[in-house]
Amino acid sequence: MTFWTAHLSRDREPILLRDGFSWGALLFGPFWLLLHRAWIPATLSFVTFFVVAFRLPPTVTSVVIPALMLLHGLSGNDMLAWALERRGYLLAHVLAARTEADALARLLNNRPDLAGTFMPTASKR
Repeated sequence: MTFWTAHLSRDREPILLRDGFSWGALLFGPFWLLLHRAWIPATLSFVTFFVVAFRLPPTVTSVVIPALMLLHGLSGNDMLAWALERRGYLLAHVLAARTEADALARLLNNRPDLAGTFMPTASKR
Protein backbone atom coordinates (compact mmCIF):
# COMPACT_ATOMS: atom_id res chain seq x y z
CA MET A 1 0.00 0.00 0.00
CA THR A 2 1.14 3.50 -0.81
CA PHE A 3 0.15 6.60 1.09
CA TRP A 4 -1.05 9.66 -0.79
CA THR A 5 -1.74 13.14 0.52
CA ALA A 6 -4.64 15.09 -0.94
CA HIS A 7 -4.15 18.84 -1.14
CA LEU A 8 -7.23 20.97 -1.74
CA SER A 9 -7.79 24.58 -2.68
CA ARG A 10 -10.96 26.46 -3.39
CA ASP A 11 -12.09 26.27 -7.05
CA ARG A 12 -9.08 24.15 -8.09
CA GLU A 13 -8.83 20.43 -8.61
CA PRO A 14 -7.22 18.41 -5.82
CA ILE A 15 -3.56 17.46 -6.09
CA LEU A 16 -2.42 14.05 -4.90
CA LEU A 17 1.18 13.55 -3.80
CA ARG A 18 2.69 10.14 -3.20
CA ASP A 19 4.31 9.99 0.21
CA GLY A 20 7.81 8.61 0.44
CA PHE A 21 10.98 8.46 -1.62
CA SER A 22 11.08 10.23 -5.01
CA TRP A 23 13.38 8.83 -7.69
CA GLY A 24 12.74 11.87 -9.90
CA ALA A 25 13.93 14.21 -7.16
CA LEU A 26 16.99 12.02 -6.53
CA LEU A 27 18.03 11.93 -10.19
CA PHE A 28 17.06 15.43 -11.33
CA GLY A 29 17.05 17.46 -8.09
CA PRO A 30 16.30 21.15 -8.68
CA PHE A 31 15.07 20.52 -12.23
CA TRP A 32 12.45 18.13 -10.85
CA LEU A 33 11.36 20.82 -8.40
CA LEU A 34 11.08 23.36 -11.24
CA LEU A 35 8.97 20.91 -13.24
CA HIS A 36 6.55 20.73 -10.31
CA ARG A 37 6.49 24.53 -9.84
CA ALA A 38 8.25 24.47 -6.47
CA TRP A 39 10.13 27.70 -7.20
CA ILE A 40 11.60 28.49 -3.79
CA PRO A 41 12.96 25.00 -3.05
CA ALA A 42 14.32 24.79 -6.61
CA THR A 43 16.12 28.11 -6.25
CA LEU A 44 17.59 27.13 -2.89
CA SER A 45 18.69 23.79 -4.35
CA PHE A 46 20.40 25.44 -7.32
CA VAL A 47 22.23 27.84 -5.01
CA THR A 48 23.27 25.01 -2.69
CA PHE A 49 24.57 22.87 -5.57
CA PHE A 50 26.41 25.88 -7.00
CA VAL A 51 28.10 26.70 -3.70
CA VAL A 52 29.07 23.08 -3.11
CA ALA A 53 30.34 22.54 -6.66
CA PHE A 54 32.33 25.75 -7.07
CA ARG A 55 33.29 26.86 -3.56
CA LEU A 56 34.27 23.67 -1.76
CA PRO A 57 37.34 21.50 -2.36
CA PRO A 58 36.81 18.56 -4.75
CA THR A 59 37.25 15.97 -2.00
CA VAL A 60 34.42 17.52 -0.01
CA THR A 61 32.28 18.01 -3.13
CA SER A 62 32.50 14.32 -4.01
CA VAL A 63 30.84 13.49 -0.69
CA VAL A 64 28.39 16.38 -0.35
CA ILE A 65 26.83 16.22 -3.85
CA PRO A 66 25.63 12.59 -3.46
CA ALA A 67 24.35 13.46 0.02
CA LEU A 68 22.38 16.40 -1.42
CA MET A 69 20.97 14.15 -4.13
CA LEU A 70 19.87 11.62 -1.51
CA LEU A 71 18.32 14.41 0.53
CA HIS A 72 16.31 15.48 -2.53
CA GLY A 73 15.06 11.92 -2.97
CA LEU A 74 14.05 11.63 0.67
CA SER A 75 12.36 15.03 0.98
CA GLY A 76 11.30 15.88 -2.59
CA ASN A 77 7.60 15.27 -2.05
CA ASP A 78 7.72 17.19 1.23
CA MET A 79 9.18 20.18 -0.63
CA LEU A 80 6.32 19.91 -3.14
CA ALA A 81 3.78 19.83 -0.31
CA TRP A 82 5.35 22.96 1.17
CA ALA A 83 5.21 24.71 -2.21
CA LEU A 84 1.54 23.74 -2.58
CA GLU A 85 0.82 25.15 0.88
CA ARG A 86 2.40 28.45 -0.16
CA ARG A 87 0.10 28.50 -3.23
CA GLY A 88 -2.99 28.18 -1.03
CA TYR A 89 -3.52 24.43 -0.95
CA LEU A 90 -4.32 22.73 2.34
CA LEU A 91 -3.54 19.17 3.31
CA ALA A 92 -7.01 17.68 3.55
CA HIS A 93 -6.63 13.90 3.60
CA VAL A 94 -4.09 11.12 3.82
CA LEU A 95 -5.17 8.16 1.71
CA ALA A 96 -3.89 4.60 1.40
CA ALA A 97 -4.16 3.20 -2.11
CA ARG A 98 -2.15 1.23 -4.66
CA THR A 99 -2.35 3.80 -7.48
CA GLU A 100 -3.10 7.49 -7.88
CA ALA A 101 -6.43 6.61 -9.53
CA ASP A 102 -7.41 4.49 -6.52
CA ALA A 103 -6.41 7.33 -4.19
CA LEU A 104 -8.55 9.75 -6.20
CA ALA A 105 -11.48 7.32 -6.03
CA ARG A 106 -11.08 7.09 -2.23
CA LEU A 107 -10.91 10.88 -1.97
CA LEU A 108 -14.11 11.27 -3.98
CA ASN A 109 -15.74 8.55 -1.88
CA ASN A 110 -14.81 10.45 1.30
CA ARG A 111 -15.65 13.86 -0.17
CA PRO A 112 -18.55 13.52 -2.64
CA ASP A 113 -18.82 17.34 -2.72
CA LEU A 114 -15.60 17.39 -4.79
CA ALA A 115 -16.98 15.18 -7.57
CA GLY A 116 -18.53 18.03 -9.56
CA THR A 117 -15.79 20.61 -9.06
CA PHE A 118 -13.18 19.17 -11.42
CA MET A 119 -12.65 16.76 -14.25
CA PRO A 120 -10.20 13.93 -13.45
CA THR A 121 -7.03 13.84 -15.55
CA ALA A 122 -7.94 10.64 -17.41
CA SER A 123 -11.14 12.14 -18.84
CA LYS A 124 -9.52 15.40 -20.00
CA ARG A 125 -8.06 13.70 -23.08
